[in-house]
Amino acid sequence: MEENKFELVVCIVNAGFSQNVMEAARAAGAQGGTILRARGSANPEAEEFFDIKIQSDKELVMILVPKEIKDEVIRTVYKEAGLGEEACGIAFSLPVNRTTTLKKKEASEG
Repeated sequence: MEENKFELVVCIVNAGFSQNVMEAARAAGAQGGTILRARGSANPEAEEFFDIKIQSDKELVMILVPKEIKDEVIRTVYKEAGLGEEACGIAFSLPVNRTTTLKKKEASEG
């Protein structure tokens, strides 16, 4: 099996902080990302465990990066928008087994 070349860095932050995440990720070498609106939910035990107040309005930032820079992207993002910051975010990565580029078919291809 071929080794994965990319990782998907996923960041979940309070609403309004996705640009902070993207600026930090770009500073660490990422090219761009996708931002989705999300809604979080947690029980009181989770808030107590993390010692934070969990807001329900979230933003999910997905950043596809070369495997070699994944750790630096996560480290930089967490420093700028981690649990101890106002963004109150969490970041993790997932291996990407395969990528492809989707292109619009040419009119002559039918």
